[in-house]
Amino acid sequence: MSYFDYEEYGKRPSKLSYFMVALMAAIIGGVLALYLAPTILGTNYWDTNPPGLNQPNLPNIPKGDLDVSPVVAIAEQVGPTVVGVSNRGRVQDFFGRTTIEERGSGSGVIIDSRGYIVTNYHVIEGASEVIVSLADGRKIEAEIVGSDPRTDLAVLKINAKNLPVAILGDSTKIRTGELVVAIGNPLGIEFARSVTVGVVSAKDRTLTIGDRQFKLIQTDAAINPGNSGGALVNGQGHVIGINSAKLVIKGVEGMGFAIPISDAKPIIDELIKKGYVSRPYLGIAGTVIDEIDANRWNVPQGILIRQLVVRGPAHKAGLKEMDIITAVDGQKVKDFNDLTNILEKHKPGDKVTLTIDRNGKKLDVPLVLGEMPRD
Repeated sequence: MSYFDYEEYGKRPSKLSYFMVALMAAIIGGVLALYLAPTILGTNYWDTNPPGLNQPNLPNIPKGDLDVSPVVAIAEQVGPTVVGVSNRGRVQDFFGRTTIEERGSGSGVIIDSRGYIVTNYHVIEGASEVIVSLADGRKIEAEIVGSDPRTDLAVLKINAKNLPVAILGDSTKIRTGELVVAIGNPLGIEFARSVTVGVVSAKDRTLTIGDRQFKLIQTDAAINPGNSGGALVNGQGHVIGINSAKLVIKGVEGMGFAIPISDAKPIIDELIKKGYVSRPYLGIAGTVIDEIDANRWNVPQGILIRQLVVRGPAHKAGLKEMDIITAVDGQKVKDFNDLTNILEKHKPGDKVTLTIDRNGKKLDVPLVLGEMPRD
């Protein structure tokens, strides 16, 4: 006989009895909670501590719209500031007549109520005419204010009123994993202001495109042809990047890249003011001596000067062919990327000190940086 044997000590209670007892207990507990919670926790507890996850740094969704994604608010705020950019060029037909045809298209972002628009250089490269398509349906011919192939940025200007303007954020404060939204015109104006969602996959990727290196934001938000020049937006609705590239490798998806807006801002400002970006230069042509060559020839790593621009900064400072540049202001130089990264922190007219190796002798040579000639 078991310790509690219902056959021996009375009739077994029915399942309905158990259910009724549990139901009554739940009702009584709920009523007590409603009456006692304000007393114990304060009358505003449920208002100030709503159920659900705490999601800081996201747009405030109005009460009653808690089922609406924050991406909706971001798209409504930033979408109208994203424009289509059509690159049109002169072509000759079979009879030798010159016509203007669209050669490609991309996106741009309105950044100023005066009509300034930022886009990628490769979107407008070689254009004879640029047409901007606004969210309200207007199509306006744009002036190319300035462009900078090295950073793949360009600024356009249109004469129009009542323009929506994007808010530029601070890309130095982004965090890996935070929400981002890409807005642009993939595959042309037919898909204008398409919205894709992802996260910041990495904050500071170095990507080599052609013979240039770019420091970019990596995201898994879909960036397709035509998205170039569009906006990468954070959870506050601030533009933190200009969509620029997608890694196209068979079997690889979700690797898009954007130019950090904090890097782009000084370039944009200079393009608006001057129409070009003023950069320092040394006036040399050289060859990289890597570790293998350095060991083979028993010389230091650095940049071997092969040629000097006559009356250029290096020539004026007394540098000679076959000198090896090993450092600038104490920072080691092993290749042209090192040299470029150091020089880009300076302006034309700044004074620097080059450390060189000349026939096995170390020398420190003061030099005044010149301005890089423009093509």
